[in-house]
Amino acid sequence: MNFLANVARSKGDPKIVSSGPSVRTPADRMARALGWFSIGLGTVELLAARRLTRALGMRGREGLIRVFGVREIMAGVMSLSVDKQAGLKSRIAGDGLDILALLAALRFDNPRKGNVVLALLMVGAVTMLDVRSAQDLAVQHDPKRGRRRLYPDRSGFPKGIAMAKGAARRLPSRAAAS
Repeated sequence: MNFLANVARSKGDPKIVSSGPSVRTPADRMARALGWFSIGLGTVELLAARRLTRALGMRGREGLIRVFGVREIMAGVMSLSVDKQAGLKSRIAGDGLDILALLAALRFDNPRKGNVVLALLMVGAVTMLDVRSAQDLAVQHDPKRGRRRLYPDRSGFPKGIAMAKGAARRLPSRAAAS
């Protein structure tokens, strides 16, 4: 179970039998999954722009797809960073741009409009996941959410203020140590 955690431990160290609950909440895990999805999708958009435009009947728009790919990778990296909320908001804005581009490709003369409709449905579903994840993270990181912790009885000194007073005088002087 915790084999990897015990590999790096010294011979005398206690072994880890079980670990506690994950520090990551479900909202954090979803943001992380969406970040990796975004990086993967952006990579596909960068490397296979010609195939995507052919499949969607958007030939000549390879540059736009590549720009969308770069945007998608950057949003994914932000979703994996400490500021997940900015990454998810960036993903939502990008989803809006994707929907607009797909709506422009949804023309009567487009022989691939069925693929465009399918792509619109998929982008819509992912947009709902992005919005829900952003909402969950906003609630999780809301400063008003929990009760505020007050520490009026703490001084910041582990042994108290009385022990801290004059502590520097009790240290052996460097001149005497030389």
